[in-house]
Amino acid sequence: MTARRVVHEPSKLVMETRVSPVAIQRSIWDGRIPLEIVLAPSESRTYDKTDPYLISFPRISYLPALLPKLRAFFSTSLIEPDSKYHEGWFAFEGVPLKWHYPIGLLFDLYAGVDPATRSSTPNPDPQEDESPLPWRLTVHFKDWPVEELVRLDANGMVMNDAFINSVKEADFLRNGTAKGIMSLSKEDSSGLWKAVEDVDLPAFQRISSILLPAPSQPFRNVPIRVFLPLPPDGDSPSLKVVQSPFPPSISTPSVQASQSISPRSSPSVQPQTVGGVLHTLLPNLFPSRRTPVLAKPVLHGAVLPMSAPIEEVIRTSAYGDGWAYVVVRMMG
Repeated sequence: MTARRVVHEPSKLVMETRVSPVAIQRSIWDGRIPLEIVLAPSESRTYDKTDPYLISFPRISYLPALLPKLRAFFSTSLIEPDSKYHEGWFAFEGVPLKWHYPIGLLFDLYAGVDPATRSSTPNPDPQEDESPLPWRLTVHFKDWPVEELVRLDANGMVMNDAFINSVKEADFLRNGTAKGIMSLSKEDSSGLWKAVEDVDLPAFQRISSILLPAPSQPFRNVPIRVFLPLPPDGDSPSLKVVQSPFPPSISTPSVQASQSISPRSSPSVQPQTVGGVLHTLLPNLFPSRRTPVLAKPVLHGAVLPMSAPIEEVIRTSAYGDGWAYVVVRMMG
C-alpha cells in the first residue's frame, strides 16, 4: 500500500497551503508508479510465458528511458534478436502510448483509479481489489505504429527535441516570449532534459529558475492542457486535448468601484482559479467554478481543488516541461 500513497500524495500537499512550494515539488518528483511490463506474445519465443519486468518508475519520467533495460532483459526471448532498443514502443490494452507524455499523465489518462473512491486500508479479499497497480504494460520491438507515434532514434535526440519544444511552448506562454529557453547555454539546455531523465530535482530547479518569472512577477499566461475523457465505446483511441491562453489573474469590479461615481475607479484583481479555467474551457462539464458537479480535475493522480490559484499550481506542480497536464475524470 505504500506505493499507492506515494503515487497520489502530491495532491494532498497542494491543498494544504501551509506546506512550502519546495516541499510540494519534492513530493511530486518523489512520486512513483509500480510497473509490470511484458513482452508482446507475438514477439516472444515462449509466447505468454516470458517473465515480466518489474520496476517502480518516477511519475515525471518518460517511457523511452526504459527501453535499453527492457531490450536487454527480453533479449533471450525475442523472436527477432536483431531488433534495436529504440525500435521499442509501449501499449496499454492494445492502445499505443504517446512516448512524449510523462508516464504520470499516461497513467492518469488510462489507468488511474478514481481518487475519491481510493481507500488506504488493504482489501482482505484480493479478488475484490480493483487497484490498477502495478500498471501492466506491453512492450513491442517491431511493427511500429507509424500512424500514432513518431519514431525514436538511437541517440535519443528525437526525445530530447520533443521535450525542449514543449519547454519552449510553456516558456512562451509564461513570458510572452521564448527568449528564456532560447538564451540558455547549451550546457543548461541539455542539462534541463538530463535533470528530468535523472530525476535530479536540485539540478532541475537551478536551471528552471532561470526560466520562471520571480514570484513577485506574475505569468503572462499559464501553460495548462486539459485532457478530456475518452468515450468507452469510441472507435478512435486519439486523445482529446483542450488548451487556451489564460492569464493568472482576472479583473472583477470591486465593491468600492461599484459604489463610486468617480470615473477613475478601477476593477480589483483576483487570482484565476482551477475552477475558473475549467468553467471557461468546458462549461458543460464544469458548470460551477467552485464545486465539481459532473467531472473533476486530476493532476498527479489526485483531484485538484477548484479554488486553487492556477499560477500556484503551475509553479509547484507542473511536469518537467513546465506544463500542468490536467485529466478530466467523470463523476458517478
